[in-house]
Amino acid sequence: MTFRIRPAAPRDLQSLYEMAKLTGGGFTNLPADKPALKTKLERSEAGFARDDDQLADDLFILVLENVATGQIRGTCQLLSKVGEKSPFYSYRIGALTQHAPELGRTFRADMLSIVTDLEGSSEVGGLFLHPHERAGGLGMLLARSRYLFIRQHRARFANRVLAELRGVIDDAGGSPFWDGIAGKFFGMNFQDADAFNAIHGTGVLANLMPKHPVYTAMLPETARAVIGLPHPSGRAAMRMLEAEGFHHDHYIDIFDGGPSMTAFTDRIRSVAEARETPITRIADLGEDEGEKLLVARGRLKDFVAAYAQVRAEDGGIAIDPAAASAMGLAVGDAVVTIPR
Repeated sequence: MTFRIRPAAPRDLQSLYEMAKLTGGGFTNLPADKPALKTKLERSEAGFARDDDQLADDLFILVLENVATGQIRGTCQLLSKVGEKSPFYSYRIGALTQHAPELGRTFRADMLSIVTDLEGSSEVGGLFLHPHERAGGLGMLLARSRYLFIRQHRARFANRVLAELRGVIDDAGGSPFWDGIAGKFFGMNFQDADAFNAIHGTGVLANLMPKHPVYTAMLPETARAVIGLPHPSGRAAMRMLEAEGFHHDHYIDIFDGGPSMTAFTDRIRSVAEARETPITRIADLGEDEGEKLLVARGRLKDFVAAYAQVRAEDGGIAIDPAAASAMGLAVGDAVVTIPR
């Protein structure tokens, strides 16, 4: 069974909507709202259609397609520059240390300060894989295809990339972090705020957040306990980000407290280690011949990526027929590869 990554198209709206209903909330990049998804697809189409190399406020949506059935089984997104139209807020975890010689004590107060430090970064996010497909490395295919897309369009992305991981959500769909801070100001539960953000974007509520530091000692233990922790379903995604060179530099999401991971673009493993090579032969290759690599080719709307069995040869590589067919490859085409 062969899967490929390709740009999303208007015909994928229903498939994306069906997947959005499976996310369980707290997933504002993939709202379970058809008009909002349609708007995102239109914005993505505009980004793929723009063929210059200027860094701008683009959104690119990619989908994972089963080549045999045409079913869409996953999706991911790239934002080329956050904070272009409205401030991009994060909480930065910090501390204030004060000494009291008279008491012979030092007091340390942990605090959350609202900042816009990550403005201007590119962002990878919106990654969702259908529950029935969470095997065979398809999540990694989705995740790493984004970095190959960045490499193929390097001028369209910033020098730093961030990834926001969904924070801890309880069984009822609520957020302990939201309940401890923002919920007290907005008078709405997390589910309502999440639905609002999914349709209107996070900027409206973010602009209304209190701008003074929050001392974590004043938060309920339920909120303190989840600061900087990913949702259990996001732990594997966090490990993949760390393997690519991302790290958690004390930034968290202002709504659910999930960690924001950052990396310098050119140091991301899949960007730095990718190699361009021509196809010299299309041939049946056994599992003991060569190795399985992630392969990508094409720009913008012609971008496609998939796993392929590949063997190095003089002057290029041999590639298996199924992958070549799925990606529309022929002898002489140039592709970009990275180890699985």
